[in-house]
Amino acid sequence: MLGLGLLGLCYGASWSSPGEVFAALTGADHSVVIRDWRLPRVLAGLVFGAALGAAGAIFQNLTRNPMGSPDVIGLDAGAYTGALVALTVLSGTSAQLAAGSVLGGLAVAAAIYLLSFERGFSGMRLVVIGIAFNAMVTAINSWIVLRAELEVAIAAVGWSAGSLNGVGWADLGIPFTVIAVLLALMASRAHAMHQASLGDAVAVTTGVGINRLRLLMVLVGVGCTATVTAVAGPIAFIALAAPQIGRRLAGAAGVPLLPAALTGAVLLLAADLIAQMLLAPVAPPVGVVSTAIGGCYLIWLLTKEVRRA
Repeated sequence: MLGLGLLGLCYGASWSSPGEVFAALTGADHSVVIRDWRLPRVLAGLVFGAALGAAGAIFQNLTRNPMGSPDVIGLDAGAYTGALVALTVLSGTSAQLAAGSVLGGLAVAAAIYLLSFERGFSGMRLVVIGIAFNAMVTAINSWIVLRAELEVAIAAVGWSAGSLNGVGWADLGIPFTVIAVLLALMASRAHAMHQASLGDAVAVTTGVGINRLRLLMVLVGVGCTATVTAVAGPIAFIALAAPQIGRRLAGAAGVPLLPAALTGAVLLLAADLIAQMLLAPVAPPVGVVSTAIGGCYLIWLLTKEVRRA
């Protein structure tokens, strides 16, 4: 994280040496490029990546399935629907985008969660229903974009890829605060979450209120996903890959939150740097790179699951 962050502060249209970066960060040299342009982008990559990694860990623990991440089961698409409604029906202010993203994600999460109950909760059923909802909501999003005015449609399509381009300090204060509160809340229930990942019977015998915990997990996971979507758009596959990579690096039996969050931060920041370097000086959206990397990971994961079955 430190190495990628330093590289992100150095890299740009013109290269800045590590000494210049240090001088800018300590106030010895007020560089607008480093402090006001590059630093917000680097911090956004780290914090948003951590939020997506933690959200992925939450839903993979909830479903006990490595496919159970927000982007696979349709929560990203639902948050994007809410943001599209704010863009096309309302004036599309930052507050409306944030509220629309959260409400859209919660609506899809509630529908998937309720439909996944049949004689008890089933993680596999939730994943399958979520994939179906993802397809339906994606079709609805395409219809909304096609019906929108040209300027709004162009903005919506560009934003839908997920991008950190143009992120500034004014965009980060509220999202960082919300993500910090949500992650702190989930960290306080991390032990109970890992107990629940071992099975309902084990969780109940250890005093875990399983239904309340599931509701809290869904709310925190949707809140993290929707907050990132409201600012940067839906960034795919970080939430899918980060928890499993973090689990393997930590050598953990379950899907722990901290390794997932740290891995998500590294993945998103690395993907953003690759996006900036790929077609420099034009920087494609980070979602293009994360989707390409995540697609390869998804093929590997599906192949592994099929062989195991």
